[in-house]
Amino acid sequence: MSEALRVYWQPGCSSCVKVKELLAQLNVPFEAINIQEQPDAFRELAKRGIRSVPVLIRGDESIFGQSLNDVAAFVGKKLDHQRLPVPELFQRWTYFLNTARGLIAQIPDELIDQRPVAERDRTYCQLSYHIFQIADSFLLSVEEGMTDTREVTDAVLDHIRTVPDLLTYADPIIARHARWWEKQADKHCEFNIETYYGPQDAATVIERSTWHTAQHVRQLDHVLGAAVPGVKSRVNPEMFVGLPIPQALWQ
Repeated sequence: MSEALRVYWQPGCSSCVKVKELLAQLNVPFEAINIQEQPDAFRELAKRGIRSVPVLIRGDESIFGQSLNDVAAFVGKKLDHQRLPVPELFQRWTYFLNTARGLIAQIPDELIDQRPVAERDRTYCQLSYHIFQIADSFLLSVEEGMTDTREVTDAVLDHIRTVPDLLTYADPIIARHARWWEKQADKHCEFNIETYYGPQDAATVIERSTWHTAQHVRQLDHVLGAAVPGVKSRVNPEMFVGLPIPQALWQ
């Protein structure tokens, strides 16, 4: 009998939500372990040298959950997914970044350091800047060769505390993102990127970055729309079509 598959995850983590949904769709049984509720689980990961989730573990084997193709291969399956063309993905990604900026500008002062949901220890402020950490990490990867982008995406930016702080952080990243694409001669991005979860083709990384961003903008749109009457710059649901975005918002 093969050993049981365990998936370590936490609420609000886009890849965590997607991996659990993917395994269910592939009819792969697994035990889901929420590291927010089970602190011992994170210590177990640390013993293996693992410091981020989602991660899948079966016996002595483990794999990060960032690449959906790698996850499927790990459980002996193959994905049937038609990726959008890279120019379309980048256009969507740009849309989500700009939409996030519009939403962030409307966060009331009294909400900025509050948690949108009780299940995740992440404030409106942290959720907001994380959206732009995704783009920043991608740019550092393709421009400077950064491999372990968790140094960027997982960083706690204590100096960002207000809406103006958030916009000051976001605007240069939006501009860099646009400049990189404008200068990119190969619009199909037929090159590889070294990541902390293994070598990946750039188009796959761009797709993941796009839907990762989209999921967090979707979360922000949902909670801000519920908390603040008359919020503008709402997300157009049609922009999610064709992206492997999770069905669930948080878990």
